Amino acid sequence: MLSVFSDESYMRQALNEAKAAADADEVPVGAVVVVNDKVIARAHNQVELLTDVTAHAEILAITAACNALGTKYLDDCTLYVTLEPCVMCAGALEHCHIKKVVWACDDPKNGFQRFGNLLHPKTEVVCGVLKDECLELLTGFFKNKR
Repeated sequence: MLSVFSDESYMRQALNEAKAAADADEVPVGAVVVVNDKVIARAHNQVELLTDVTAHAEILAITAACNALGTKYLDDCTLYVTLEPCVMCAGALEHCHIKKVVWACDDPKNGFQRFGNLLHPKTEVVCGVLKDECLELLTGFFKNKR
């Protein structure tokens, strides 16, 4: 039985956000921010809707989480995101001192890892949670675009 407080259960919520992005014809990336076993923010890509290249799921989730907590630091929080963050998002995660980042799929083309570790030195990283399901959503989305 899946624990309600597991990385997999929170990634499922991020995947639901990614599906909402796909339904809105956005690149299907979703994110949730969790603190003390409670989701305090959820978001999906809204680049097309907002005509804003910075409206990535991670950025929107960070902003919502900071507003929910009334702080600029998320040092007790975990971000769950369906795709490895880009350099811009990694920079925002570094600046907010996020405690942990969990992502499903690596992004060899646009992910931050190709530039080294851009996250805060204390940030824990977990990769590959629900990788196959998230990758299927992403590849299906782009296949339909071509």
